[in-house]
Amino acid sequence: MLYTLDNAEQFVAERKHLLRPQYRLGYHLMAEFGWMNDPNGFIFHNGHYHLFYQYYPYQPVWGPMHWGHAISRDLVSWEYAPVALAPDQPYDSGGCFSGSAIVHEGKLHLMYTGHVVTGPNGDTDYYQTQNIAVSDDGRAFAKLASNPVLGLEQIPAGASRKDFRDPKVFERDGSYYTVIGSNDGAGHGLILLYRSQNLVNWTFVGEMARSDGQMGDNWECPDLFPLGDYDVLMMSPQRMPAQGDNYRNLHSTTYMVGKLNTETGLFSYDGYEPIDYGFDFYAPQTALDSQGRRIVIGWMETWEQEIPTQLGHYWAGAMTLPREAVLRSSDRKLLFQPLEELKAYRRDGFELRELELAGEQLLAVRGDCYELEVVLRIGSARELGLKLRTNGAGEETVLAYHAEEGLFRFNRDCSGIGQGGERRTAIALAEGGELSLRIFVDQSSVEVFLQGGEKVMTGRIYPGEASTGIAAFASGGTGTLVSFKKWDIERQL
Repeated sequence: MLYTLDNAEQFVAERKHLLRPQYRLGYHLMAEFGWMNDPNGFIFHNGHYHLFYQYYPYQPVWGPMHWGHAISRDLVSWEYAPVALAPDQPYDSGGCFSGSAIVHEGKLHLMYTGHVVTGPNGDTDYYQTQNIAVSDDGRAFAKLASNPVLGLEQIPAGASRKDFRDPKVFERDGSYYTVIGSNDGAGHGLILLYRSQNLVNWTFVGEMARSDGQMGDNWECPDLFPLGDYDVLMMSPQRMPAQGDNYRNLHSTTYMVGKLNTETGLFSYDGYEPIDYGFDFYAPQTALDSQGRRIVIGWMETWEQEIPTQLGHYWAGAMTLPREAVLRSSDRKLLFQPLEELKAYRRDGFELRELELAGEQLLAVRGDCYELEVVLRIGSARELGLKLRTNGAGEETVLAYHAEEGLFRFNRDCSGIGQGGERRTAIALAEGGELSLRIFVDQSSVEVFLQGGEKVMTGRIYPGEASTGIAAFASGGTGTLVSFKKWDIERQL
């Protein structure tokens, strides 16, 4: 197949009527048709948020990567823009892999990884370089004739000659820098730092960070940004071993708070934390907006699993809700909070207060596209929580606090098709015996923000269309639903 921008646009236009609406999300960004993965090029530019993404328009499966493009004024309602990049050059013939965006000399520049397959085994026979595409209007992009701008000859000794990808470019002290994910070929992920004055000519600064042996064998999608008096490094370690209840997915995400030395390239940090404690969150990227907010968005899926919409629905993949990252100065931990813009889309509010719970109680509200604000008082209950997307016949998604263990659990054992035997946990402190939750349900997704964003848990679910009930419960004692507020969220997509 000849991959061009025009072919991609025409293919989608002729076939998007085939999409099935059953699991299509109402207020999360999805691809218009086909496959979506990593967020790319996330930037606020000329009064709009631009989000690009890894995209295969021809099938709901991973394929030779293009860059899809969507534009928004508020990060809730999105307009699909024309496909920005297609793998149409010798240096990106195997795919236009992940990257980022920056404004230089008034023009929007995309820096991305060109992937080239060199042999019969696409999993092992390849190399990767970094390339630039430029736009005058923020919609149509032209690749530089001088690509690649960062080639194989600029990979330092000790770093992979194959896995060299996902540049996140930023400006500091009058210079441009980019962080690039890689590994040492011996089981340790690492990140490389480069410097440039013009985004075209780059010099290697140094190895920024490296796995200690417990942080995965390849590091993808690094993102380095200032927050408060510190620098934050986010990245996605592949095949990171589980650490207790954390990092239970095959591929994970983590962040470190520290300081970057731009002379040596070294990032100094003391520890690392999960970004999300759920099932489906990967490859997050951040942007700074005009309000000074550092906003994070991730791919709301994970690798190496089947997605129910791949069969007969003609699409797969979605983005999480954008979240503001806030640095808590007392312990240098990040809080992740939903954006205020979402409140403008609330409709048909409902409220309950001081509902005593002993056993399970079905609430007098239903829905599949809504927001909840909930406060639970533990009382004498061993377990206290909510059941969402219930049908009265065993289908349910359970969010529950276990008092003795101090653990909050997201259980999708019975959430619908494509799931089974799956649950994730996060340590949660019930301050004063109470737990506060903000929960966003959107057809086939659930995002839970615990205690003001101290922990976030994200997961995809695929329940039947009749599973719209909501129940509260307490077991092993009594508890209280102190407050329960529900709003339907106006559908945008």
